[in-house]
Amino acid sequence: MGIVAGLDSSPDFTRIVVCDTDTGAVLRQGYAPHPVESPEGGGRPSDVDPQAWLLSLGEAAGGGLLEGVQAIGVSAQQNAVVPLDAQGNTVRPAMVGNDKRTQVAAADLVDALGGREAWAQAVGCVPQAAQPVTKLRWLARTEPENAQRTAILLQAHDWLVWQLLGRPVRRTTDRGGASGTGYWSAATGAYRPDLVELALGHQVMLPEVIGPADAAGTTPEGLLISVGTGETMAAAFGLGIGLGDAVVSLGASGSVMAVHPEALVDGSGMITALADATGMHLPVVTTLNAVRTLRGAAELLGMPDLESLSDLAMKSTPGAHGLVLLPYLEGERTPNLPHTAGTLAGLRRESMKPEHLARAAFEGMLCGLADALDVLRARGVEVRRVFLLGPAAELPAVQAAAPSLFGTQVVVPQPADYAAIGAARQAAWALGVSQGTLDTRMPPLWQGAVAQVLEPGEELAVGQAVRQQFVAVREQTHPGAF
Repeated sequence: MGIVAGLDSSPDFTRIVVCDTDTGAVLRQGYAPHPVESPEGGGRPSDVDPQAWLLSLGEAAGGGLLEGVQAIGVSAQQNAVVPLDAQGNTVRPAMVGNDKRTQVAAADLVDALGGREAWAQAVGCVPQAAQPVTKLRWLARTEPENAQRTAILLQAHDWLVWQLLGRPVRRTTDRGGASGTGYWSAATGAYRPDLVELALGHQVMLPEVIGPADAAGTTPEGLLISVGTGETMAAAFGLGIGLGDAVVSLGASGSVMAVHPEALVDGSGMITALADATGMHLPVVTTLNAVRTLRGAAELLGMPDLESLSDLAMKSTPGAHGLVLLPYLEGERTPNLPHTAGTLAGLRRESMKPEHLARAAFEGMLCGLADALDVLRARGVEVRRVFLLGPAAELPAVQAAAPSLFGTQVVVPQPADYAAIGAARQAAWALGVSQGTLDTRMPPLWQGAVAQVLEPGEELAVGQAVRQQFVAVREQTHPGAF
């Protein structure tokens, strides 16, 4: 039996799991918050000293947690850019998160290359505010001296791997992380240095993209470090999803992703063509309004929390007595309606009850995500079952409606550190390849996630009728949105 570790450096904390290489069983765990001060007004900072990630990692690994570990895998927050000078020192703090400062820069870049279609053809995605390529444009326009000093670009997991290895001359990244930058194409497997120059104003050194089972290197103590990846790819790998599986993530906004054998080019920009952590592809469709829809409804109805809103919604029936909520409260990306607002349709005297509005909020959120699933299905992506993630996935009102609205089996995994587990599984894969016990085409077969399985059953026809009602209102309100 071997032992490997997976560490997940999220925006707020570091989690470490130590796993058995053969089964994936979690043997030990560590946790530490990131020592990062909140900006004025609260929320997460947009600029973070990456040394904070190392301090958190060291604290999480304390107490001999990594004793006996043979390999480490690294998962980290996506879209964080660490600009380095020619000597490998940070030029400025890392730019992290969904940075609202860069929204104008994103629009600039779209226009500079000739529109959304041009970007989709070039790298499989249209620049959004969070993406590294957009942050580079903002840097060039706002901090030209720092932009000029920038000679090397790394993402969060690349930087952590590089630090663990002792800052070697060779710097690496993986397909998954590279595919989200806006200057690497999952379809061609190559960088577009011209897009870096378009954004930043000059060429830089970019990390070498290596395979999902490759090692980034070995520490002087003989500890193997795998290539690492972004949190989304690591979580998908930790869950063990494969062809036919989709993942619906319920955060304030929502995302739908699925495993697919090829990169998808989508001129509308609704699909972001990411690569996964296994050598396959992970097309992603994002909605701006998921749990924020539920929170808004809870506030409107005077509910103290989402559990209370769910209980209220369960007093209604499928279809919410004709109430339909188009949940476009912050504008929307799927469909692309950035300046629209939400719509409440079907108001009648008998439907004007709190429980029906609560039910309409849940159904509207899930129908919006079903629209995102259909964007993938329309491009030939097979969806046989849906993994539903996020705390809201545990709510009875979500579980009651999701299978019939999505039209497929829904799996609700038990909460776990899936990104850290995915990082550990990657480490076990790289270790097995280095020892000659595993093939580069076949990752270790670990135990799947413990999960609750929900079938659409007899409710399927009812759910599809609710969905048709939602689509009819959407088409009437926003004709030709899709």
